[in-house]
Amino acid sequence: MASYGAAPCIEFERRWHSGDEVAEYGRRIGVCLDRAGVARDAPIGLVVRNRYPHAAATIGMIAAGRPVAMIYSFQSPEAIAADIARLDAAAVLADVEDWTDPVVQAVRRTGGAGVALSPDGPTGVTSLERADSTRPRAVLDGALAILTSGTTGPPKHFVIRSEVLEHTVYSVTGGQADADEPPEMSYWPLGGIGGVCQLVTGVYVGKRMVLLERFSVDEWVRVVKRYGLQRVGVQPAVVRMLLDADVPAEELSSLQYVMSASGPLDVATRDAFEAKYGIPVLTAYGATEFAGSVCSWTPDLYREFGAHKRESSGRALPGVRVRIVDADSGSELPVGARGILEAKVPLLGPDWVHTTDVASIDEDGFITLHGRADGAINRGGFKILPETVRNALISHPCVRDAGVVGVPDQRLGQVPFAAVEPVPGTYPEEVELIAYVRAALPRHHVPVAIVVVDELPRTPSLKVSIPAVAALYAATE
Repeated sequence: MASYGAAPCIEFERRWHSGDEVAEYGRRIGVCLDRAGVARDAPIGLVVRNRYPHAAATIGMIAAGRPVAMIYSFQSPEAIAADIARLDAAAVLADVEDWTDPVVQAVRRTGGAGVALSPDGPTGVTSLERADSTRPRAVLDGALAILTSGTTGPPKHFVIRSEVLEHTVYSVTGGQADADEPPEMSYWPLGGIGGVCQLVTGVYVGKRMVLLERFSVDEWVRVVKRYGLQRVGVQPAVVRMLLDADVPAEELSSLQYVMSASGPLDVATRDAFEAKYGIPVLTAYGATEFAGSVCSWTPDLYREFGAHKRESSGRALPGVRVRIVDADSGSELPVGARGILEAKVPLLGPDWVHTTDVASIDEDGFITLHGRADGAINRGGFKILPETVRNALISHPCVRDAGVVGVPDQRLGQVPFAAVEPVPGTYPEEVELIAYVRAALPRHHVPVAIVVVDELPRTPSLKVSIPAVAALYAATE
């Protein structure tokens, strides 16, 4: 932080905050915590929003060596209170609008202190000025406890040690970024790995950062054009939104490439984006458990192999080892075979990290993802990967995106169900879509029902929410 000084650090709502301002905000939070009797190693909960005070709080806690655990704000006050009770932190930082009565009562019951975050600065919460220093607290063995996306169920915490954040930075920059480049754009939720990657990378490198509270096509394009961004991370849904908005190519002319992560990007959408804008889409694969990416495309790899390996997520990052193992025996599988992906990231430790993702590795070391093993649908003994059915559906000319889940069936155990978001201006019929899948895939892959919705339910990281899609099926019964 010292490298910024009076120079711009974070832009939020089109106003720049200097490095000195960001550091001072973090220092003032530290003063509030010290006055409240919160020990320097005690866990802090942060009800996080994509706002300047919250970004400054995250940076400030890392800089001060205070362990901080994220709590998502995009839920009811009662759900936030339940998360606070489970976390049992010594103090909770939250926006002034999130200090509702259920949240105050939850912090009081856990003997914690409260700090309200606002653009004017942090202040202690009335009746929560002191933490109970006699209460034993669980140790948070790391700098950050970030949240999974909640795509398949309730978000879970994953603890990242300070030194592991170096891998996070490298997975974003490939070691190529420097302070003099155009700003880093940060709009992914700060409570999850995507938002943390963007924020921590910006500060670590000393770059300016533009923070968006939420994604919008207009604001995203404004930032790209205003600052001449050369590269930016996007979710697959954003690639589709840009195409649907028919953004003029000259608005994105500064971009050398975009990096698509946080879920699979279908080849047809990737091809359409590259054909329209002439901008390579470099895909990457990672997970919260890896504190960033484990494999990705680079511009050099794209130039050599991009035309021939369209479905791949690239090669493993330097120093990272990957392998494919049999789901039952755990034995390593040969080149080209499908199995469960495992990775070894040196900064995470010496052990192989087991995922729930089905993948294969080709003879050139490129990794291709085929779906999630834990989401496999067992239809009377037949295993179906939802991604296989989704890929068939999104190849239909009227389907913009789809979500596929397994739903209970009294006779077969599970059957596939799909929700479809149509291309604007179209409305495909269920019978047409079912016939389309039947023509493309074996019979047991055909969904028991398909509903067409205006917009698919998504998590704040713009992934399709599996529980919410399943709820759509329950509504049809």
